[in-house]
Amino acid sequence: MTNHFLLTTLAAASTLLAGCSLIPAYERPAAPVAPHYAGAADAAAAKPSETATAVALQWSRYFTDAQLQELIGIALANNRDLRVAALNLDKAQAQFQIQRSALAPQLAAQGNATRGNNQSTGELGNTFIAGITVPAWELDFFGRIRSLKSAALAQYFATDEARQAYELALVASVAQGWLTLLADEELLELSSRTLATRQESMRLTQLRFDTGISSELDLRQAQSLVEAARVTTAQQKRQRAEHENALVLLLGQELPASARTALQTTRLATIAPMADIPAGLPSDLLTHRPDIRQAEQQLLSANANIGAARAAFFPSISLTGQYGSVSPELSDLFKSGTWGFNAGASINLPIFTAGRNLANLRVAKADREIAVAQYEKAIQVGFKEVSDALAGRSTLGEQAQAQAAQTAAERRRFELADLRYRNGVASYLDLLDAQRSLFALEQADVQTRLLQQINQIQLYKALGGGWNTPSTAHPNRNHPPQG
Repeated sequence: MTNHFLLTTLAAASTLLAGCSLIPAYERPAAPVAPHYAGAADAAAAKPSETATAVALQWSRYFTDAQLQELIGIALANNRDLRVAALNLDKAQAQFQIQRSALAPQLAAQGNATRGNNQSTGELGNTFIAGITVPAWELDFFGRIRSLKSAALAQYFATDEARQAYELALVASVAQGWLTLLADEELLELSSRTLATRQESMRLTQLRFDTGISSELDLRQAQSLVEAARVTTAQQKRQRAEHENALVLLLGQELPASARTALQTTRLATIAPMADIPAGLPSDLLTHRPDIRQAEQQLLSANANIGAARAAFFPSISLTGQYGSVSPELSDLFKSGTWGFNAGASINLPIFTAGRNLANLRVAKADREIAVAQYEKAIQVGFKEVSDALAGRSTLGEQAQAQAAQTAAERRRFELADLRYRNGVASYLDLLDAQRSLFALEQADVQTRLLQQINQIQLYKALGGGWNTPSTAHPNRNHPPQG
């Protein structure tokens, strides 16, 4: 009967836990950006169905090049920073479970043995106690513990969004690193070919100088061009090595043999094109970009902490209980007649805290305002990144076309200058000028094509990549993570 009474008391107390919540009502702050992206005429007319297609596009469907897909897969499996992000998520889940456990009473087995004077007789005696205890269990009348649980849950989701944001950044970084390495191979090949061409030109100039046809000025100019090409080649080799090291760090391992083979055979112009995606509207970023979703979850956490700070102004009530056996002899422990229970309650009403509770509330409100500003800044950053990528998409194509036409014209000018020089019609200075100009334009042509590819990567990342819509991104959002 006594055991039943204790359990009934605890059950009745638990029904009182559905008390009021002091968490402020949450309203998502208005997006501090224009309704349409700057300079994006097609973005204003984007349809919801197009936006949904962009969101559902996973990286493996966007980056269609087989070699790039292999490298991204390696990075997702081996990158150490991504591994840390996943472990941080496990940590946040455990911290939520710790906070949630405060809502339930804790049971503990207790055993105790003492020896001392009996207060009635003054004789020495033993006391043995064994049973089940309920340590101080706070009844959450004003929602303090539930507010802290809500804050911890929001932090868990924020950590999950941070993991997704890093994974998206990793995919984009690997793609950009691989394309940059391909461009380095083209630039190095171009530098080596230019060096060989200039060395041959210097050899011919040396022969013309030896026979008295050319002056020493022509010879020294040819020598200068050779050394300039040698300097550029050395710089390209160093840059290529550095970019390969950066890609290896992202992958978490050495480049696979297939990638090294592809470096010798693949060029930017032959790599499989990336899929096209619509930009959608700025309001889509609120649910598509994981960094913005992370900032909003942090705002929700800060909002919940205000509820906990407010609850500290109200009294807190705690229950304790114990059920077990007490006997002066160890051998008689657990026998009939030794069983008993006790239950108690305590109340703590803050009267004077020297302003501590008020200061804690001010801190919580300040944290919420900081979170609001950070959330708004995340939206503004996302808006800028998408606008920049759209501006690049609309101009880089035109730039690359003009760049290619200029390079073709300059290549023809070099051929004519070389022909005129060999026939004694033009000066060697004209030929040198054509050589320098062609080399610079050929380098710029490769770099512009690389910028085009990188722009597509940046747009994919800026739009939030291929993450699922919020309704499927967190299937357990309404159900706390389980241990």
